[in-house]
Amino acid sequence: MLRISELKLPLGHPPEAMKPAIVERLGIEADDLVSFEVARRAHDARRKSAILMVYSVDVALRDEAAVLARFAGDHHVRITPDTEYRFVAKAPEGFDGPRPVVIGAGPCGLFAGLILAQMGLKPIIVDRGKVVRERTKDTWGLWRRGELNPESNVQFGEGGAGTFSDGKLYSQIKDPRFLGRKVLEEFVKAGAPEEILTEAHPHIGTFRLVHMVEQMRALIESLGGEYRWQHKVEDFDIAVGADGARRLKGLHIAGGEYLQASHVVMALGHSARDTFEVLYDRGVHIEAKPFSIGVRIEHPQSWMDKARFGACAGHPDLGAADYSLSHHCKNGRTVYSFCMCPGGTVVAATSEPGRVVTNGMSQYSRNERNANSGFVVGIDPERDYPGHPLAGIEFQRKWESLAYVAGGSSYQAPGQKVGDFMAGRPSTELGEVVPSYKPGVTLTDLSACLPDFVIEAMREALPVFGRQIAGYDHPDVLLTGVETRTSSPIRITRGKDFQSLNTAGLFPAGEGAGYAGGILSAAVDGIKVAEAVAQAYMAEGLIPATT
Repeated sequence: MLRISELKLPLGHPPEAMKPAIVERLGIEADDLVSFEVARRAHDARRKSAILMVYSVDVALRDEAAVLARFAGDHHVRITPDTEYRFVAKAPEGFDGPRPVVIGAGPCGLFAGLILAQMGLKPIIVDRGKVVRERTKDTWGLWRRGELNPESNVQFGEGGAGTFSDGKLYSQIKDPRFLGRKVLEEFVKAGAPEEILTEAHPHIGTFRLVHMVEQMRALIESLGGEYRWQHKVEDFDIAVGADGARRLKGLHIAGGEYLQASHVVMALGHSARDTFEVLYDRGVHIEAKPFSIGVRIEHPQSWMDKARFGACAGHPDLGAADYSLSHHCKNGRTVYSFCMCPGGTVVAATSEPGRVVTNGMSQYSRNERNANSGFVVGIDPERDYPGHPLAGIEFQRKWESLAYVAGGSSYQAPGQKVGDFMAGRPSTELGEVVPSYKPGVTLTDLSACLPDFVIEAMREALPVFGRQIAGYDHPDVLLTGVETRTSSPIRITRGKDFQSLNTAGLFPAGEGAGYAGGILSAAVDGIKVAEAVAQAYMAEGLIPATT
């Protein structure tokens, strides 16, 4: 088959318009087109008065070679890529060798466990939190009653932080092997809508993710994998040889259990701060990594739809409007939108007592009143928290603790209207924008819980973004703080074999280890690391090498 990309049709076109558009694009007779299927669908809204649908389409032709030769210089007409996933190894039937262990059941750990199970290696997956249904109840306990469970919340438990998010399934990572396609296909098998295979910006939403991770858990277990919930790893047994070489031997679990483990996927989320500290104390090589901090900014979704789509706002082919913005400030900082959630809510995302953290979440329908996004400022270890690989954690904690106090020391979040923020005065009453954050918002002055350079950069960026999206900097738009966990503050460094640079058998993976950002990239990294574990098994003679 051949793939045509950048095939454009008007918004609202009938389905039957696709075939003649393909025929015209390729300059062929209608009878020469045997069949076609949409590979990708997006929209181009740069001209609100003439919004276009943009497709990539796979076509079967009577003479594909002739057409391909005629379009040899056109990179929008090419052979359809082979996206089939192929396993790097397979354990023999009845494999009873040492079982790999995966720490963490978020997107990275989920796919590491799945691939290991599909290769026949019968992984053990341990997580400090609970199964997703119980975890959901604990999370609602914080949102509705202000009661935090430090081991079961937005950050910890089955599905990871991605479960309580917009469920975005797109990424800008380089993916020459189409591992992202493998992720999407497994999600569809687990109950995701098939449209995620073709949408340019697919998403699932929290409620569907809950069901999907349960289905994938059942699949992993059916393949010989094993889950152990409320199994917090408290320490690491690392043997040091006479030559100084370090090798992981096992894990100490809270409660006294010892788990022998020589191949461990470290799929920690970005909030496993206590585990990061243990790893550092045990000599595992860790370095500080940049991340960003700021607030959640909340607009009525109708404002965003009108600003982005004009008279076409509300069209079913467009859905709820999103955006992506960035501005480089005079003080050398970059302000940008992060994790934009159309038609969603701002949620409490702390995992530590006495701290307030915000995040965004949407359901599949994206039909809540407001749009929200991270409105964040990039920070740098050398400039902002130098001197120690874990200094970024304390930097985060400082502002989260101040946000807790500014919100009234009750897990309510501090909030401020944009007009007041720009004027440097506390907010005392709400305007047109009603906050969605639960347990609630305390109006105040956000300068009490953010660094001066962040405040300065955000004040510069707001009118800039307002010129790009009408209403973005409206005085009644609400800022809710603080957003500190945009990504991991550390990187657990690894080599080309995906093992820790100084501790064999330890495979750092995913967002917490500093190698991903978001559901899809974390899942893809989980696949890569699972493959690396299998390759280590082959190199050590634990399973036969593939030919």
